[in-house]
Amino acid sequence: MAVITQYVVQHKGVDKLVTTDKKAADQYDKMLNVADNLAEYIDAKGIKLADQELEDLSILLAKHKDSIQKIFKGSEASSMLEAESADVISLDENAS
Repeated sequence: MAVITQYVVQHKGVDKLVTTDKKAADQYDKMLNVADNLAEYIDAKGIKLADQELEDLSILLAKHKDSIQKIFKGSEASSMLEAESADVISLDENAS
């Protein structure tokens, strides 16, 4: 019988990542902590979003912090999206 060590990253009581890679688990946990801090900051600045939207936005920003930093330094969003081969989606389901 083999022994497998697994690392479980929980966020607000929900398993978000299960992996055998400690470094990946630590990085994901750090990203979730950054997302929590971003959510708190956004909320404190008076931008009112539904809880799930705020969580989704803050996780998106935390996951893509390197690209966002480049945008703040003057890079075009389109070039960042091309570099990431990202799919652009609408947050508004009713948008055409």
